[in-house]
Amino acid sequence: MNFTFLSRYEPVLLSLFRFVTGLLLFQYGVAKLFKFPALPYFADIPPLIYAAGTLELVLGATLMLGLFTRLSAFILSGEMAFAYFMGHMFKSGSPVFLPLLNGGTAAIVFCFACLYLSAAGGGSVSVDALTGKETDAAGDAYARR
Repeated sequence: MNFTFLSRYEPVLLSLFRFVTGLLLFQYGVAKLFKFPALPYFADIPPLIYAAGTLELVLGATLMLGLFTRLSAFILSGEMAFAYFMGHMFKSGSPVFLPLLNGGTAAIVFCFACLYLSAAGGGSVSVDALTGKETDAAGDAYARR
């Protein structure tokens, strides 16, 4: 079956993808910083995890809004790569390479989702598009349409 009919919805689906990714990262920030919901894993976090939670809260919110999308997503992509290697792969001292065993699957998915968003931008439904700072694949500003 040919799914090219979905291509006309690409800018809106990109915006939806950006929003959901930002929302999921935002909820991690809320859990780490405000202990809501109360999770044993985030009960007594070290300063590095507190800093990660701050990035996830603030930059997750900017992703949801579509504000500074490319920069926010790029920083979050790096944070998630760092989280995978430091918080998952090497957390036990000796490296555990398989994400299913080290609990790092979400960090990998977030890393590459944010890397994609840093390249693709926020889509047509974003603050960046409203201000004319976001363009589609052809280089045309969404706000001019």
